[in-house]
Amino acid sequence: MKMPFMQAVKERVLVLDGAMGTMLQERGLKPGQSPEEMNLTAADVVAGVHQAYLDAGADIIVTNTFGGTKAKLEHYGLGDQVARINAEAVKIAREVAGEKAYVAGSIGPTGRFLEPVGDMSFDEAVSLFREQAQALIDAGCDLISFETFLDIKEIRAGVIAVREISKDIPVIAMLTFEEKGRSVLGTPPEAAAITLEAVGATIVGSNCGLGPEGIYQILSGMREVTALPLISQANAGLPILKDGVTIFPATPDEMTSYHDRLIELGVRIIGGCCGTTPAHIAAIKKALAAKQTPFVPKKEDGTTWLSSRGSFAAVGSAHPVALIGERINPTGKKLYSHELREGKISYIRREALEQTGLGATLLDVNVGTPGIDEPAAMERAVFCITGAVQTPLVLDSSSPAALEAGLKACDGKVLINSVNGEKKSLAAVLPLARKYGAALVCLTLDEAGIPAEAAGRVAAAQKIAAAAEAAGVKKSDLVVDCLTLTVSAEPKGALVALEAVRQVSALGLNTTLGVSNISFGLPCRPLISSTFFSMAMAAGLTSAIVNVKEAPMMAAWRSSMVLLEKDVNAAGYIEAYKGQAVGATVEPAAAAGATGTRAAAVEPEGVRGRLAKAVINGEADNVLALVEEALAEGLTPMQISSEALLVGLDEVGKRFGSGEFFLPQVMVSADTMKTAFARLKNELSTGGLQSIGKILMATVEGDIHDIGKNILVTLLENNGFEVIDLGKNVPADRILYEARAHQVDAVGLSALMTTTMAQMDKVVKLLKAEGVKSFTMVGGAVVTQEYADEIGADLYAKDAMEAVARIKKLLAK
Repeated sequence: MKMPFMQAVKERVLVLDGAMGTMLQERGLKPGQSPEEMNLTAADVVAGVHQAYLDAGADIIVTNTFGGTKAKLEHYGLGDQVARINAEAVKIAREVAGEKAYVAGSIGPTGRFLEPVGDMSFDEAVSLFREQAQALIDAGCDLISFETFLDIKEIRAGVIAVREISKDIPVIAMLTFEEKGRSVLGTPPEAAAITLEAVGATIVGSNCGLGPEGIYQILSGMREVTALPLISQANAGLPILKDGVTIFPATPDEMTSYHDRLIELGVRIIGGCCGTTPAHIAAIKKALAAKQTPFVPKKEDGTTWLSSRGSFAAVGSAHPVALIGERINPTGKKLYSHELREGKISYIRREALEQTGLGATLLDVNVGTPGIDEPAAMERAVFCITGAVQTPLVLDSSSPAALEAGLKACDGKVLINSVNGEKKSLAAVLPLARKYGAALVCLTLDEAGIPAEAAGRVAAAQKIAAAAEAAGVKKSDLVVDCLTLTVSAEPKGALVALEAVRQVSALGLNTTLGVSNISFGLPCRPLISSTFFSMAMAAGLTSAIVNVKEAPMMAAWRSSMVLLEKDVNAAGYIEAYKGQAVGATVEPAAAAGATGTRAAAVEPEGVRGRLAKAVINGEADNVLALVEEALAEGLTPMQISSEALLVGLDEVGKRFGSGEFFLPQVMVSADTMKTAFARLKNELSTGGLQSIGKILMATVEGDIHDIGKNILVTLLENNGFEVIDLGKNVPADRILYEARAHQVDAVGLSALMTTTMAQMDKVVKLLKAEGVKSFTMVGGAVVTQEYADEIGADLYAKDAMEAVARIKKLLAK
């Protein structure tokens, strides 16, 4: 019998098989046919592919179920066959593998984005993945493999779905990255690894998109934040077109060139993705024969890692003290409370932007005000913040329902604020943290109240830590709040809190304090608070809930980081205070290097400037009022569009190109544009909105992936183009007919899969042969400039923003 899979991973480096789609295409898979349907209609063909890889030395055989969710199978009329197709796939693979190899149940993306970027709810995504995973697990697969995901939120939902079924089955989770080192939606490898480990993945890594060198760089980032085993599943180079056939140029020897470095990183599974063949797998197996070593996990240092879709943060003694921005809290804030009751988000967005710009490491999110639907308000708040900034979140609520709504809405690993030592609190919050992969703020109190002495608070921390461990929450995911009591009422409050911080830190636990509580009821509160903050950091505090808008607090933090050797060469301190005269009043400064923040400054001035800023900041809830103001001032719809809205969208494009913005922020800005344009269309008779060009868009025949195309359609429309969207899986002759019928200026073609790239060549050639004068533009995950040149397309763009800019330039000529 085979040894348990994870034991094998620890003892030796395993070889995972290669590409399935291209192999099936060589064996008769037709354009537009479902690969997964072959499990029912051509089991011998599928078995033949598995056998070829097994003969080449593969230790893991991956089932032919990449598109096996109901969402994918419905495109082929197979939505009611999910259980049967997935079960048959496992049966085919199992019969081939026998006792020689492990069977991995493959799960790929649904083809849709989750809210708020897309239209799929978190619960719907979990349901889709649970249905497929249940069929794979019931049929007897040895492990689950999530492959080629573009959206961290979607794969997070998938892993959660598997863990609802099985706590023990090994789960591989792989995101696909671009050459810039991020996923399509802007997730860096570190954030991906943090998020996926938190929800229960047992092996993390990357597949597709990049060759061996690119995958190595991605995995190097992951290794910085996780001790899990890693997996590398690179493409056989970047695809090229040769004699009308898509090929991948990397040789078997080239595929093995990074093995030594990969193994040193802790890679325990090496396989191949697009373009890899049994010959590549045989070469990998041979190369690994002399390199087998036991897995030596990276030593963990107790850091609490947190993440968002586009960023990550650390709480721990080896890192600067993390600043938790406290301002998104309705306590004492009438304006915010009023907005919460009205379902508005302007205050939340503004505070998220300002606190991130001033250096907040994390953002505390509290929506608890009487008379509201708190779970719905928490979801709105999370969607708003994640569309505005990349800062990881702290969900602050005493309502388990509100916490769960926020955990579903978030994109990464958050910090729950909070749990305490009461049995009721532990029973309600610990399961949420375990299921959704969250860390915990632990209040050092229980049924007896807040202990008066440090020893009692340490005991409470130990009690919570023991309960958390029993519930499956790691010690490193606990951040202990040693509790700050105001010194005006409790003279020993500061000393007790400081001693508790020292003792809890000695236990290897991270700590936090609500620092400003210390000064309540006293004059000149920032003076007391900032002094106490400095003392707490010297005592070992690793995070703090603070008002980053208070200059004395930030000054205390920056100076302490220098003195505690956590600001190398005082670089952060110098950047914040350079140029200030000796004796000058210390003022708050924006954090150096803050990314993903929507800055507010943009020309022009007046209502035009405010409209442009609304687009940049994604203020869909405010833009209509600004449009009405502009119309009242006498601006025509064309002026509002060209002199305000498009100015803002152009700025969004610049920030996307520079890496300051990512796709989710772009889509929020696009939604704001759409809201404004919908209002302006009512004014057509008095001003007009003229199209700057007519574009036909289609995903080519055989390809049912249209996420990238849909994003481009939205951006084209917002930039003033008229778009005819033919959808997905569109035959070449229909594209020809519609291009002629609408007399379009350009035809845009999209393909995600290597098996359908050749259809682009067919369409371009057909349009030229039939004398259609429209420009042609191509794009998609596997498409390159070289491929576009080879097939004679007029334009290639690597992403939607670049496509808009390039087609504008091309049509202007």
